[in-house]
Amino acid sequence: MSYRDRADAGARLGEVVRQRAPEDPLVLGLPRGGVPVAAQVAAALGCPLDVVVARKVGAPGQPELGIGAVAEGGGEVLDAASVRALGVSDAALTTATAAAREELGRRVATYRGGRPRPPLDDHVVVLVDDGLATGVTAEAAVRGLRALGADRIVLAVPVGAPEAVARLGAVADEVVCPLAPERFRAVGQWYDRFGQTGDAEVLRLLGRTPPHDGG
Repeated sequence: MSYRDRADAGARLGEVVRQRAPEDPLVLGLPRGGVPVAAQVAAALGCPLDVVVARKVGAPGQPELGIGAVAEGGGEVLDAASVRALGVSDAALTTATAAAREELGRRVATYRGGRPRPPLDDHVVVLVDDGLATGVTAEAAVRGLRALGADRIVLAVPVGAPEAVARLGAVADEVVCPLAPERFRAVGQWYDRFGQTGDAEVLRLLGRTPPHDGG
């Protein structure tokens, strides 16, 4: 089993979530790649689409290697085993976390544009990403949503590493993941097309106008 692209994954995931009939759902995508998936889930549920922003904390000198994550609402997760294995000092960890928070703020400003965050306590929040590898970013988002007042959170992803799915099951109220293969190596291997999603695409799916660069 694999997905053609994020839209296909979202359509198929949306049907699975719809069968669970969450009451008064609000779909929140994790930018960037989770938003095209979330748009299809929101369409299947006939409910609003918005975002919750999270950002991984990159290892010093290896920014693509996540050693933790930060999210709106103050959600923060640290992969202590990776920090120890890489020998990351306290000072380096502080610097990397500060850089992640700076990027988090930029993305919040870009995607929300000063609009208020949607109320969470009146909805079942369906948090959507395009997949779970380590799961630290999704975990930070769930913890941040709790702090912001979400009562019930369903984490929905098309594919995930079994250990990450199991761990997130103890953090979210429910995890919906149709595909959790034992031979999981990376999220992208389960998609035929898995290109990067840009800010403009996120804003288009949210029905918002990209900011002008000027000139």
